[in-house]
Order: sequence, then structure tokens, then C-alpha cells
Amino acid sequence: MYRVLRGEMVKKDISVAKLAEMVGISERGMRNKISEETEFTWSEVCKIQKIVNENMSKDELFMREDQTA
Repeated sequence: MYRVLRGEMVKKDISVAKLAEMVGISERGMRNKISEETEFTWSEVCKIQKIVNENMSKDELFMREDQTA
């Protein structure tokens, strides 16, 4: 799971459903990607960064639980 991404979504009050709509994918698809069942495309990563926190690097925003800072 992408904890930093989820945290930034909470800060901006963006639900999974809303983010999915803004990116142009289904809510289920977004849930699968956030839980790492499927992978994000580069295009999705770029869109999400701009929506959620464009001042944060993609590496930081999409850091996985098993990675260290």
C-alpha cells in the first residue's frame, strides 16, 4: 500500500472514488492500484502527482510500505 499517497489524499480530502474519476479510471481499478494488486501506469502517476501534491517527488509520493526513506 502506498501510505504517503493515502496520507496526502486525506490531507486534501480526496477519496479513492474522486481520485479515480479525476484520473479517468474506475474506482475498483484505483483501489487495486493503491493496494498494489495492479501497477500504476506512468501517465496515472503523473496525473496523480499533479492532483495530490505536485510539490512532492513521485518517488516520495509513491513510496511503498516495504521501502525506507
